[in-house]
Amino acid sequence: MSVLVRSGVGPLCAVARAAIPSIWRGKYFSSGNEPAENNPVTPMLRHLIYKIKSTGPITVAEYMKEVLTNPAKLLGIWFISEWMATGKSTAFQLVELGPGRGTLVGDILRVFTQLGSVLKNCDISVHLVEKTPQGWREVFIDIDPQVSDKLRFVLAPSATPAEAFIQHDETRDHVEVCPDAGVIIEELSQRIALTGGAALVADYGHDGTKTDTFRGFCGHKLHDVLIAPGTADLTADVDFSYLRRMAQGKVASLGPIKQHTFLKNMGIDVRLKVLLDKSNEPSVRQQLLQGYDMLMNPKKMGERFNFFALLPHERLEGGRHQRNARQSKPFASLVAGFSELAWQ
Repeated sequence: MSVLVRSGVGPLCAVARAAIPSIWRGKYFSSGNEPAENNPVTPMLRHLIYKIKSTGPITVAEYMKEVLTNPAKLLGIWFISEWMATGKSTAFQLVELGPGRGTLVGDILRVFTQLGSVLKNCDISVHLVEKTPQGWREVFIDIDPQVSDKLRFVLAPSATPAEAFIQHDETRDHVEVCPDAGVIIEELSQRIALTGGAALVADYGHDGTKTDTFRGFCGHKLHDVLIAPGTADLTADVDFSYLRRMAQGKVASLGPIKQHTFLKNMGIDVRLKVLLDKSNEPSVRQQLLQGYDMLMNPKKMGERFNFFALLPHERLEGGRHQRNARQSKPFASLVAGFSELAWQ
């Protein structure tokens, strides 16, 4: 779904490819030293190799798009849709008729296990841009000239549209930009400004402080993003400072704040006490405490997820002269979740 699917840079000649080093330094990226047995040639990898050979290096955003919206996944979703429509039978047969070794049905079966994470994550791709002596250069994905069935990161030889999203006073040397997210925030901001409402964004993220967050997960473990594409989920943290800029002042923004702060402000402690008081089952009480720990512990989800809100200016300005009797603060500070509420 990336707006900048193609960078406008055509295929590179062999000399140019050899001259552009793979210098991306993120700890989750391919080191170039992985043994062949750890880098299986998946159908998606073959597809990407053919694509790169035909059109030249691709952006990270296009790589994410290919991996996350692979046709096999769409076929898998179709089968799941039909399975749900016919009663969710506990036993069914999935048969692939045709030549080959069953790789298509294997890809479809992976969708059955990955569907939950695919559906709950909006498929928005990022562009990676790095500061070089020649200026900002976008990071592309190319074929490793030393290993024909392996991918590597390279730098674009010239400017690409993604660089237009870099702030002139940017101090980081690696930046991840997401034009799609900007388009969504602009649309939300315009609608909220015109017709009211609110938007609440909850995701992994930072406030313009992190650099290399592009990573892969397979079996709930970190996975090299260039190894066996199509077998792992790809993700990157949200840059909430970018979302704030893209709101363009049309609406007010709050946050980001950490999940444990947001949930505490929303009264999760009170809610937990009520549920514990109502339960006499030790196993249920244990589950409640474990769930609370997962959500609130800073070493778990408590500080990994952030909350960010967009509200009409009138929502805050309209209460400028209203006071909370107990706190003597402007009404604007009492937006649920973003300020501690007084529970009576």
